[in-house]
This record gives sequence, C-alpha cells and structure tokens, in this order.
Amino acid sequence: MQSQFGNNVKVTIFGGSHEPEIGCIIEGLPAGVMSEIDMDELQAFLDRRAPGRNEFSTQRKESDVPLVRSEDPLTLVIRNKDQHPGDYKKLASVPRPGHADFTARVKYGGALEMSGGGPFSGRMTAPLCIAGGIAKQLLKKKGITVCARINAIHGICDIPLDPVNITAAVLEEIAAKDFPVFDDEAGMEMKDEIRTARAEGDSVGGIVEVYVLGCPAGVGGPMYDGVESAMAAVFFGIPAVKGVEFGAGFSAAFMRGSENNDPFCLRDGKVATMTNNCGGILGGITDGMPIIAQLAFKPTPSISIEQDSVDLDKMEPAKLVIGGRHDPCVVLRAVPVAEAAAALAILDLMSEENAHGKK
Repeated sequence: MQSQFGNNVKVTIFGGSHEPEIGCIIEGLPAGVMSEIDMDELQAFLDRRAPGRNEFSTQRKESDVPLVRSEDPLTLVIRNKDQHPGDYKKLASVPRPGHADFTARVKYGGALEMSGGGPFSGRMTAPLCIAGGIAKQLLKKKGITVCARINAIHGICDIPLDPVNITAAVLEEIAAKDFPVFDDEAGMEMKDEIRTARAEGDSVGGIVEVYVLGCPAGVGGPMYDGVESAMAAVFFGIPAVKGVEFGAGFSAAFMRGSENNDPFCLRDGKVATMTNNCGGILGGITDGMPIIAQLAFKPTPSISIEQDSVDLDKMEPAKLVIGGRHDPCVVLRAVPVAEAAAALAILDLMSEENAHGKK
C-alpha cells in the first residue's frame, strides 16, 4: 500500500510493518540532491526513531539503514529484518481496541498484510524520517532549524520554553538528549510513569512540541493554502496523533483578545511580536516568529491487559490479551517523526514560494 502527501515536494510512503521492506519516493527535489546530503547525519537522525534502542521502546531490532534504490525518481528503502508476523495471527479476526485492525478489515477485507499493523503501524514513520531527515538538511542550508522535544507524558510536563526568544542552540541541545526534555528532573518523572505503565501491562500517551526557527515571514496563504493546513495534514498522517495545536492552541479559547493578541514591535530592524500566541502563523501565513506546534499522541493500543473485543469471523464477543513487542509510550520515538513531518511541510511550502518567484 502507498500513501502520498505534498504538492511541490511529493512524498510517497510504501510498504508495511512486517513486509520485506518499507520506503519512500521523493519527487520535486533538484536532480542529484543526494550529493548534498550528509548520510551519517541522516543515519543519526533515523537512529533517534529506531526501535530497540532503549528500555522505553519496543525491543524489535532494526538497523534502519536507508538504501538509495533510484535517483529518478528518488527512492530510498529500509529492509525489515526482525519480523515476527506470528505474533499477530489472532488479530486477523479479533481486532485490538483503539487500533485500525477493525476499520482496515471493513475497508479492505483481507487484502492487506496487517501483521504488526501493516501500513497503519508506527513502523511506517521510518521512511517518513528518511524523507524528513533530507528535508531538515536542505532547510538548514536556508538557515531554518526544525527541532522538537517531549512536552508532556501522561500529564507530567516539561518546563515551558520562551516562545519568542528560543534559540536553535537550545533546541538542538535538547533534541540531542537520549530523553529530549529541557528539565531532566521532569524527564525522570516521565520515565517512571512509562515504567509503571509497562509493568502493569499498560501504556501512556503524551505531547510532542515541534519548533521551526528561521522561517521567513510571508510563507503560506489563506484558508486551505495556510501553513497550519499543510503542517496538520502531515502531522495527522503520523500514527497515534489525535490532536494538533499551534501556538496557544485551545488555550486561546479561554483568553480575551487583549491577552491572545501578539503586540507588534521592532527587533533588530525587523517587525516582530512581543508574544507568540499565534505560534508564528497569522492568517495561514508565517510572520517570521518561531513556528510552534503541539502534537497529542494517544497511548499505544497494544497492551497486555485483557480487553473486550469481537471475533469478526464468528461474530461473537471475545477477550483479547496482546503479546508481541510494543512501545509502552510512543512519544519518545515520535520526537524525530514530528521534526520530519514539520520539515517536509515547510520545505513543500517554501518550494511553492520559489515556484512563484518569491524569496
């Protein structure tokens, strides 16, 4: 199965969790672009998302080394090596609560290879990170930095960052951590929360906050051409994302205009804002301030606690206890995925600006 997004920079994700390989096709980049890409840097980015690297992720072991299959169109693949499709036999007829097992069967019948979640699996974020890692490097050459951090896990929150004066150096320092939070004490509490959930056979969700620094004012457009529309479309393609906010987000609904409005000022000879409740976007167009988005991730639906389900073959109630290897919390591995999605959306939008002769 394939899934595609983007207008000027088009990305197609293909494969499945337990198929021989997964990969991406990237169209709209200059010919020979891979000669500009630091493959060691790309591999380091993919390693942040890869499974089996720490106690908080699934123990599936995959090296996630990207291989260039073709440069026209640009196609990169990752070969799956540690597949356990037998772990998922029962799920063919008894769907996991909270997972796409049921809706996929309604939509596609038995046509999809659904082992490990198939095309609905978090495994599919690996090729997304290939494309996004390339986009991050291309944006960096334009002076644009894309970074993310864990904002919260199961109600335990990191210290808020300054939405006006945050620097790329601070964000890159956070992103380089094994557990990317600003406040390491808050991070320890989050880790304990994940450990507790895992010990009880359960899972927890959380929030990833992603930043784009250095994006010039004037990118985007009104309504469906807006930056929020483009970024949200890619964000919601990430498995387990159930909510997206920009800037103050839903908190703006509890403010007055005098509180939510970002007063304009001059800073270093340029128009800026004193606050950043809009998250760097006004009317769907960037205002030159940091772009800030928050992504809410639901708890992993694959848990070992007994749950109620239905046997779809027999059409009778069934109990389900899930085995196999699963993340007790996807938030940690989702941080680079959020970066990848944001970078691809911004690169696509900036390519559109260039196509219209704008800088």
